[in-house]
Amino acid sequence: TNTSFAIPSVVAHLPFLTSLTFHENPGLTGPIPPAIGTMTDLTFLRLDWNSLSGPVPDFLARLTRLDYLNLAFNQFSGAIPAPLAALPLGYLAIDHNRLTGPIPESLARSPAAYLYLSNNNLTGSIPPSFASNTFERIDLSRNQLSGDAAHLFGRSKPLQLLDLSRNHAIEFNITQVEIPEEMTALDLNHNRIYGRLPPEMGKVEWQLLNVSYNQICGPIPSGERIQSFDRYAFFHNKCLCGPPLPACK
Repeated sequence: TNTSFAIPSVVAHLPFLTSLTFHENPGLTGPIPPAIGTMTDLTFLRLDWNSLSGPVPDFLARLTRLDYLNLAFNQFSGAIPAPLAALPLGYLAIDHNRLTGPIPESLARSPAAYLYLSNNNLTGSIPPSFASNTFERIDLSRNQLSGDAAHLFGRSKPLQLLDLSRNHAIEFNITQVEIPEEMTALDLNHNRIYGRLPPEMGKVEWQLLNVSYNQICGPIPSGERIQSFDRYAFFHNKCLCGPPLPACK
């Protein structure tokens, strides 16, 4: 059946509901109805893998107890509303949509540990205020972001996963970057990152690492885990060398 349906406004009659999920309904279309904004007891709102469209509405900021918001894999367009940052979110996913505009500076104040904004058309730079973030996982891949991202790093940050791949214009010197102690996954492929890989990268227990298609130079740090990746994790750089790439001259 190809019948399409919308989120019913009758959900407004469930004001004490704490959890609402519409997951994997390809026939679910239209915008998020204002009725959702009246459900102020919600702590969990999952509307992923549907065919919802329109803007991500400002009225979601009225859900002042919301800890989990997942709008991934829909057709939402427009900007990310800055007021979302005021919510006590631990988890925010708006990836795989059609969002445009910049990442709101205010998101740095969000307590979210998990931030997924990949596969959109976001532009501009990663807000400098993210330097004070306490994210554990950040995925900003496959957008059109540009400029510096070095401020996301730092030894004492709780960051475990950082994916900035395929933005094509993120540009910073990786030489002085401090890898967070908890980090096990870093994907920077298809950008303009330059400099030398910090030697401490050889000590990390990497589960995922990809720095290919950048402008990085010098020897790949030696370490058991880093050398377990094949050349595809490192190739197409300016003058990166050493195993698993050809030896340094």
